Amino acid sequence: MAHPFLHFRTILRHRHKVIAHCFHAGIGWQGLFHDLSKFSPTEFIPGAKYYQGTRSPNERAREEFGCSLAWMHHKGRNKHHFEYWNDLNMQSKMYEPVKMPLRYVKEMFCDRIAASKVYQGKNYCDQHPLQYFSGGSARKKMHADTVDLLEEWLTMLAEKGEKETFAHLRRIPNRSDYGAL
Repeated sequence: MAHPFLHFRTILRHRHKVIAHCFHAGIGWQGLFHDLSKFSPTEFIPGAKYYQGTRSPNERAREEFGCSLAWMHHKGRNKHHFEYWNDLNMQSKMYEPVKMPLRYVKEMFCDRIAASKVYQGKNYCDQHPLQYFSGGSARKKMHADTVDLLEEWLTMLAEKGEKETFAHLRRIPNRSDYGAL
């Protein structure tokens, strides 16, 4: 049974939280463009169809089909997902993780907090994003420098809270190792 209204509301709640967090992190303009691809038919229709409210609809699609076409569309268009940052290593001839530019790591951090808040609801605490990251397999699929930076910020959030962590992020320049990405 499709739930387009509930899915739409969840996307908006998540996006608004990410936007607010991005402003706190010093990347407000970037936050305004966060996850706009979720409103495309390729992502929105499966999201409404597999909506559950307690986890990503992409997880349910994977259970049914073995993959999520909406997720493949999403990760290829949104640079704040570490999955976007894989490229062919010319020496090894293998696809490998690439170090993410700083501003996208900041957005990924904001995204993870917002997702934890939306899915945990009233049970959210500042330790949840770190616990989710620590319990998953993302660190094995990310560039080591990106893992270290994200984990440092998630640990700071867990230990010192949002106010101090966002103040720290605002002090870090949003330069890119890859030019104007």
